[in-house]
Amino acid sequence: MCIRITGTGRSLPENFMTNDDLAEIVDTSDEWIKSRVGIERRYIVKNETTTSMAADAALKAIENAGVSPLDIDLIIVASVTNDKVTPSTACQVQDIIGAENAMAFDLNSACSGFVVALNTAMAYFKAGIYKKALLIGAETLSKIVDWSDRGTCVLFGDGAGAAIAEADESVMTGLVQGTDGIRGKALDMDGMPINNPFVKNEISGSGLFMDGQAVFKFAVKIVPKCVNKLCEDNNIDKSDIKYYVLHQANSRIIQTVAKRLGEPEEKFPVNVHKYGNTSGASVPILLDELNRDGKLVKGDKIILCGFGGGLSWGAALIEW
Repeated sequence: MCIRITGTGRSLPENFMTNDDLAEIVDTSDEWIKSRVGIERRYIVKNETTTSMAADAALKAIENAGVSPLDIDLIIVASVTNDKVTPSTACQVQDIIGAENAMAFDLNSACSGFVVALNTAMAYFKAGIYKKALLIGAETLSKIVDWSDRGTCVLFGDGAGAAIAEADESVMTGLVQGTDGIRGKALDMDGMPINNPFVKNEISGSGLFMDGQAVFKFAVKIVPKCVNKLCEDNNIDKSDIKYYVLHQANSRIIQTVAKRLGEPEEKFPVNVHKYGNTSGASVPILLDELNRDGKLVKGDKIILCGFGGGLSWGAALIEW
């Protein structure tokens, strides 16, 4: 049993920040940011939450797919910025949209999250356990970045993307995923410290840390490796792929991956200039743009690929 995406949706905060806005906060400039990562603006929450954006994107995907929330039997939300420890964001979305027949849970695989969620749903479909899944990537990264660190705060944005995925025996699909925890400190953020009657700690969060060069080298190596393995495992040529829908970390990574694969940049759609790096939300947001712009037609083969914290990666070959 394979998987077909039948509907997509996205949700962005009302407010956004330009590079010039950021230049009033930290020592940076529009030219500096655009020349290094290709970002022009990013959406930042004011009243929205990870959960509210996830639910909004979900409802749009449900409408786009023409299904009922009651038809959904699996909800997976990929996020590192959940609003609550419990209940999970997926359970909160289940409540909001009325998907009372679904099993719902969250997973944390950072920027690979949505693709790992898709691969997880594919495994459930192949096992015959579920048939219709709601998959969401949702992030409020603005609440975990260090706004005094110009090396990271300029990169990230908030948003959510969602897709309805259904079991379908008639389409081609393939997956590859992995982690390298040994290099995990290249993208790192501490959780809450121990604080109990035996150990007293001041309760305070620390901002997201990223070794940009290490992550860049990792990404431009692992993404071509994933693409080549998917093509080899499924006996297809890269010329058969219409689009490579990559995590939108920065424009230089995408350009370098295209060059290493020997594929034209036109096959690598980009929206990082509009949204910044939205982590697990970036792939479904871009997928929704392609879908609603009419750029995907039945039978198109596309590769989705996420990469980031963990260090982790996930890729999926799907047929539209």
